[in-house]
Amino acid sequence: MHPRCASLVLPAILLAACGDNRLPQADLAGEALGTTFRVAIVEPPATFESDALETDVLATLDGVDRLASTWREDSELSAFNGEQSTDWIVVSPEFCSMLEAALEVSHDTGGAFDVTVGPLVNLWGFGPDGLVTAPPSEEAIASALQVVGYGKIETDCVDGLARKGHSDMYIDLSGWAKGHAVDALAVLLDAGEYDNYLVEIGGEIRVSGHNSENLDWALAIEAPSTSTRAPHAVIRITDMSVATSGDYRNYFDHDGLRYSHTIDPRNGKPVTHNLAAVTVAHASTAYADAMATALLVLGPEDGPALAKQLGIAGYFLIRNDTAIVEITTPAFDRLDTK
Repeated sequence: MHPRCASLVLPAILLAACGDNRLPQADLAGEALGTTFRVAIVEPPATFESDALETDVLATLDGVDRLASTWREDSELSAFNGEQSTDWIVVSPEFCSMLEAALEVSHDTGGAFDVTVGPLVNLWGFGPDGLVTAPPSEEAIASALQVVGYGKIETDCVDGLARKGHSDMYIDLSGWAKGHAVDALAVLLDAGEYDNYLVEIGGEIRVSGHNSENLDWALAIEAPSTSTRAPHAVIRITDMSVATSGDYRNYFDHDGLRYSHTIDPRNGKPVTHNLAAVTVAHASTAYADAMATALLVLGPEDGPALAKQLGIAGYFLIRNDTAIVEITTPAFDRLDTK
């Protein structure tokens, strides 16, 4: 995971206090996957043990980190990236299914989301190779693009195999893994028969049931500003995941130009259009996470168009000369978000 991730969707969690009318709520928070996490459980059962839950939560998060981190050398992803062979490589079922699902989003978005974007992310200073203070040369970008392309990755999850079409290909699952971790914690909580909860990791959120006010969960979508942190809108949802991608939190400036961490895998450069942020609501947090990234890459016209075509619940914030324009898809409008 990337340690400089920032939350763009903020859980509006109201903690229970003595004497008010709110329902009991247990909260667990910490750091994992290079970012922060939070779990809120409303009306925990009488048998609830916070220490036991914390152990299970941390073990689950560590499992995802060992699976998909580009920042630790002992992860399965790092091992796969380190392989110089283009032959089939034996991988774990979870790694294979994660990679296969991510590749499906790559296919559906024409490569706007691409798990092989890692060399470009590193080249622009947003990966584990460290920061840069100036954009790379056109020659360096062209060289990196030679080993980028989701179509060069194959999976065979029946036999637990994967392979890459070029020995130097480097997979980056950071656009999928945080959401995958949220989904994994939701499975953990569902198995524990917790009905009302919120899970948040680095701004990717899954909610179930109701909050401590016995209402749908309130989620604040952050205003696309580089100078302040304030909500642009608040939506109420339940039994759903929400993820937001934006161009205004992770960037560097050079010669008066701003370079966003959102890289278009198709041309090897940060996006430059005026689509500031995309929020996607979906049953899967991992899918919402990846699709929000893809729709942001696609821009203010192609992004909403593809979201409508695929039936995705999308919420787009577009900059114009004087204000932020909101665009929603029909699937988002059908959500009971108020």
